[in-house]
Amino acid sequence: MKTRPSFPAQLDFANPPKRVFGAVATPPGAHQAASASAQSPSRPAAGHGLDSQAVRQNMVNKLEAQGISDRRVLAAFAQVERHRFVDSALVNQAYEDTSLPIGLGQTISKPGVVSRMLELLLQGAQARLGRVLEIGTGCGYQAALLSGLAQEVYSIERLRGLHDKARANLRDLRLANVHLLFGDGMLGYARGAPYSAIIAAAGGEAVPQAWLDQLAVGGRIVAPVALPTSGSGKTGAVAQALMVIDKTAGGCSQMILEAVHFVPLKSGIA
Repeated sequence: MKTRPSFPAQLDFANPPKRVFGAVATPPGAHQAASASAQSPSRPAAGHGLDSQAVRQNMVNKLEAQGISDRRVLAAFAQVERHRFVDSALVNQAYEDTSLPIGLGQTISKPGVVSRMLELLLQGAQARLGRVLEIGTGCGYQAALLSGLAQEVYSIERLRGLHDKARANLRDLRLANVHLLFGDGMLGYARGAPYSAIIAAAGGEAVPQAWLDQLAVGGRIVAPVALPTSGSGKTGAVAQALMVIDKTAGGCSQMILEAVHFVPLKSGIA
């Protein structure tokens, strides 16, 4: 019988532990990355004033002004240092409400969009989420946010370069309930299912059936989807919108919400 990885029963984002111990998992057939070392990776140079709690609180205040009201989400943004997840050349833009390039044609999403998706994911949940699957680890920032909102986080990335970058970014945080996977996100991660929630950082024409199959009854998916535009005159032109899917014993219901812009969802690894 497979042994489940351990994770803390509770993480207090208002008073986080200084160090906890993490674990890394890899799906079957995927190339195993080097195990997380106990040594701290090199980090962006300080001196920009970005280590200040006040800088993060200013971002939180802006999120509140945009309508984000879930205190759990706001506490996560107040705790996790976004500048640790962006390239040093862009570090002074880390707390602006803007997406930033992280390499390989990918971006770290705007705080306003990430907070909106996390709030939707938590909607109706009275406590922390259970096991969550994140599609598209990117630089690891959203996985760090999720670590304070869920009991266990599986985050999968299809691009080896970003998978390795996220490992380096997260290693020093020692988040025992975050497990990084290198593999095809469109397939989900069946070995960790069922999930109480699934969140995606890339948008396809439809939500893959594998995600629906791996979602627990009572669970929710929040993901961008590509919608064909009408009257554009351009073949294949698409717009994206947030989709929320709730799974019940009787089936799945879905809602299409506001327009968003994410990178396209792709299959395979690279």
